[in-house]
Amino acid sequence: MDSRQVGLALLIVGVIVILIGLAAYAGLLSWFGRLPGDIRIDRGNVKVYAPIVSMLLISLGLSVGLALFRRFF
Repeated sequence: MDSRQVGLALLIVGVIVILIGLAAYAGLLSWFGRLPGDIRIDRGNVKVYAPIVSMLLISLGLSVGLALFRRFF
């Protein structure tokens, strides 16, 4: 992999991170973390939060993204 391909890959990753950041800032990701299957316990001064389904979605997205990245770069 030459430096030109590395630069292109970094540029693409940067654009994706910026788009996700803008979506989060605009409130388009407010549903994330409140999916069915995410465990939230709030009793008195004890708070437990386990975003199981949200983390599964992130894992799936990263796995697909990295597989595509390896295939094309």
